[in-house]
Amino acid sequence: MFDSFPDGVSERLDRPAYHKDLGRSYVRGVGFLNKLERGQHFEEHGFASWEAFAAGDWEAALSLADEGRENYAAELRRATELGIPHRRLRVVEFPITPYVQWELHVLRVRVDLGDAIRILDARDIADIEQMHPVPEVVVLGESVMYEVVYENGKAAGANRYTDRSLIRETNTGFDALYERGEEFRAFFEREIAPLPAPQMSRASAGASASRLLM
Repeated sequence: MFDSFPDGVSERLDRPAYHKDLGRSYVRGVGFLNKLERGQHFEEHGFASWEAFAAGDWEAALSLADEGRENYAAELRRATELGIPHRRLRVVEFPITPYVQWELHVLRVRVDLGDAIRILDARDIADIEQMHPVPEVVVLGESVMYEVVYENGKAAGANRYTDRSLIRETNTGFDALYERGEEFRAFFEREIAPLPAPQMSRASAGASASRLLM
């Protein structure tokens, strides 16, 4: 699964070019959007809930977790208007990192709005990840795919792929893992809701850049 991905030919885009290209491709009508998330540590600077989380104020972080609700709702309405169903698969390692604990509280807001998100225990794909982790990608139908790139812990753009055979293979892998994923609410209530407030440090806050929209 994802065997061809490491050898795929791509075009490197910086962050502005990546967001511009993704937006342009999206509105052309791509059929669907699949998002596979693998990293366990990220930063969301400018997002008040994350800032509170990073500062160690868990109660404030939770109270602010739905601050993006209007943007999420607008994103999903736009997807419906364009006929582009979204699916997101979030791989979660155990023990759960402070960032993922926080992020799943935010993703619960998206699920409440109708976003199709499932959770996959990283232990269940250990056989698949013997050589390399599953890719962190945004796939727009069968036409274009982006692998988010990080440099020195900061989001630096994306690798853009247009090889349709590679995109089909990645979508096939995504479909298989998504089917194995657990419904978000069941996972959240069992694994996330009972957790105490995380113990924060600079390292546990994260090492990348904002990524919650789309």
